Amino acid sequence: MNTLLDLQPGLIWTYRQTLFEALLITLWLTVASSIAGISVGVVLAVAERLIGRSLSWLVTCYVELFRNTPLLVQLMWMHFALPMITGVPLTPSQSGFFTLTLSAGAYFTEIVRGGIVAIPRGQWEASNALGLPRWLTFRLVILPQALRIMMPPLVNMILSVFKGTTIMSILSVGELLQNVSRISNYTFRSVEIFTFAALIYLLIGLSFDMLARHLESHLRQSGR
Repeated sequence: MNTLLDLQPGLIWTYRQTLFEALLITLWLTVASSIAGISVGVVLAVAERLIGRSLSWLVTCYVELFRNTPLLVQLMWMHFALPMITGVPLTPSQSGFFTLTLSAGAYFTEIVRGGIVAIPRGQWEASNALGLPRWLTFRLVILPQALRIMMPPLVNMILSVFKGTTIMSILSVGELLQNVSRISNYTFRSVEIFTFAALIYLLIGLSFDMLARHLESHLRQSGR
């Protein structure tokens, strides 16, 4: 039976380059998918308010579809079923990116919706009294105020995207969990390598939490 004396923490240093490169891939997927997902959320939420009911049901269908189906099922469908329908093959990285983007976009849409709805009706009426077009009202009046409300859930959702990148190991994308699993299988040192991975995810998660608190405090002070 292994004891603490049998552990080999130096293993992490031996594979530092592989782990660092895997972490960069994980962070890149997180940032790229989050930016794309936020863009999807803002566009759909604003377009829904500008265009009205004719678009509302489509947005609702999209949001409910991705919020109520498992991420793993979405990834498998994106990688295996969609190319059969369209005839356009996707690499594992592309499938993972599109899945994370669309899944996160559904949640970001709800977050932006909530932020917009939370703005007092008087802000809309004041903008109308000034003769501002609706798109300009969104840009200059509504979204800046809604951002203060949306910031905490936005950052939390980005953290969820970061943790969601682990599912890409199913398609052998070289993110952190995939490389940790490979090293574990090669060295038979699961305790050291998975403990290190858990600490990395914990530290980054705590960093996101601190960032959310800082941004929320900054936006609250700037709004006074």
